[in-house]
Amino acid sequence: MIPAGVDAPHCLVGQSPQIRKIRHLIDKFGRSATPVLLLGETGSGKEVVARAIHDAHPTGHFVPIDCGSLVGPLVESELFGHVKGAFTNAHENKRGLIELANGGTAFFDEIGDLPMEMQVKLLRVLQEREYRPVGSLSRHKVQIRVIAATHRDLPREIERGNFRQDLYYRLNVVTLRIPPLRERREDIPLLIDHFLDRLGARFVLTEEARRTMVNYEWPGNVRELWNCVQRMTAMAPGNVVQVADLPTGLQNHLNARHAGRVSMAAAMGGGGVPVSIPSNGARTPVFRLSEIERRTIIDALRHTRGDRTHAAQLLGIGRTTLYRKMKEYSIEQEHRMPLESQLG
Repeated sequence: MIPAGVDAPHCLVGQSPQIRKIRHLIDKFGRSATPVLLLGETGSGKEVVARAIHDAHPTGHFVPIDCGSLVGPLVESELFGHVKGAFTNAHENKRGLIELANGGTAFFDEIGDLPMEMQVKLLRVLQEREYRPVGSLSRHKVQIRVIAATHRDLPREIERGNFRQDLYYRLNVVTLRIPPLRERREDIPLLIDHFLDRLGARFVLTEEARRTMVNYEWPGNVRELWNCVQRMTAMAPGNVVQVADLPTGLQNHLNARHAGRVSMAAAMGGGGVPVSIPSNGARTPVFRLSEIERRTIIDALRHTRGDRTHAAQLLGIGRTTLYRKMKEYSIEQEHRMPLESQLG
């Protein structure tokens, strides 16, 4: 899924079962004016799905409303507009976002952040299909399709007194959960290639770089992946993207995975790479991440009797990366200098 803000036609990218199901439901939901509540983590593509629902059977405009930005004394005016003279500096009539969405779709992004006083007024719009501009004595009829999205647990917010239960029931007619990227990893390579194509970038990712991106947790979901692709194409010195060209967060994740093999190998006993970390009495020393990685590489090389290809396989990295790491950590394989002595 393309995150909001990308200047491209809105579409869904992926072949995972979750995405195929969402595609089917989008066409189904688009045929009616029933409110839809989209649930999902930040950056998972809720606005993309909302636009797709609108575009399935488009009527009127699609008007996104960022509920998190609706703060301060002019919130009501932003939503419902105002008439001339309604307050200081109201020199002329102003149309609100609800009026702009009339005949189309109003997308309330992060509905859980909507101020409580505005929740009451939105409920009236849903129930009565009418609203009143600030300073006006007359009510205006409106026909809009409402799609709301949130990353919050609304039932819990209701218990805390932060969200109206009656509004929740009005919105929660049809619910669609957007899965986080980590739950559909098979879509990540397709998204990477799609973003590269959208950027017009002719880059090739090494197998290790692509594997690192697939294994990463992506807490920022599709939006974070999009930012990552933009960054790596800007930073890569050539047209081949290496792990070193990925953002620091992904590189740290890869290093942490390698370091984690120390404890895994120790727990495996004779079945894995034997690891021995010295201790000082009853206290276990704390090592820097780089030192743990260095020790892990040496243990792998010792276990494979210097076979670098086999060692790279045990570590889950490419042979080129192993060579680079050995050079970085000054790990030499010379018969006159046993690997054990290089631990220092």
